[in-house]
Amino acid sequence: MGDPDRVDIVASYFDTREYEVRNREFHTITGTYQGKRITALSTGIGCDNIDIVLTELDALSNIDFSTRQIKKKHKSLEIVRVGTCGGLQESTPVGTFIASAKSIGLDGLLNFYADRDQVCNLTLEHEFLAHMAWEEPLCIPYAIDADQTLLDRISRKEMVKGITVCCGGFYGPQGRQLRLSLADPKQNAKVQSFSYDGLQVTNYEMESSAIAGMARLLGHKAVTCCLVIAGRRSGEANTSYKNSINTLIELVLDRI
Repeated sequence: MGDPDRVDIVASYFDTREYEVRNREFHTITGTYQGKRITALSTGIGCDNIDIVLTELDALSNIDFSTRQIKKKHKSLEIVRVGTCGGLQESTPVGTFIASAKSIGLDGLLNFYADRDQVCNLTLEHEFLAHMAWEEPLCIPYAIDADQTLLDRISRKEMVKGITVCCGGFYGPQGRQLRLSLADPKQNAKVQSFSYDGLQVTNYEMESSAIAGMARLLGHKAVTCCLVIAGRRSGEANTSYKNSINTLIELVLDRI
């Protein structure tokens, strides 16, 4: 999750706790839930932090720190983001649970890694670029599919499956305007009208694409599940969403 305080909420469901550490926005508690060893971990906001978290989770799992060599046997992790987001469709009002079947990253993170084309959904990328009439100097978006097995197991019937657009900021990159003018005032309308393979763009958030992309590059499984707390079309917002996020946490814990 992004919020360090939400780690305590997740860990409150644990049967046992074995480890806790906190530094800046990174808060980690490892314990057991119904016999499963689980780590609750916060990332803070943004894909740049995901670059740190996913790289170091993989290092802990797949690098021998005594020799500084990559281990011969690869360990694959299951990673589920539980977060909040802004809904973009009338069918995703406040209170909706959304599972990101596909994520489009506007932040450009994966473009810094070799082999990004081997894990990305290139057809989705090209169709999105054409639909948006993408122009320089914007960085090229990348598109990633969630791990299908994990997606199906976690989402089931309680979550809407859709395309998540992952933004590199909270204001301009999400079409919000205060004092600064937007480079593309029609961005949100174009995003909302885009569809691919029977899926609409259901929501904006800020971490899903990096989690899915880094996980695929590193050989892990990942999916993002979010609670809609703001309806971008209706202007409705729910600032008291604790009970709803707790329900989402419980669903995910039971299905991991």
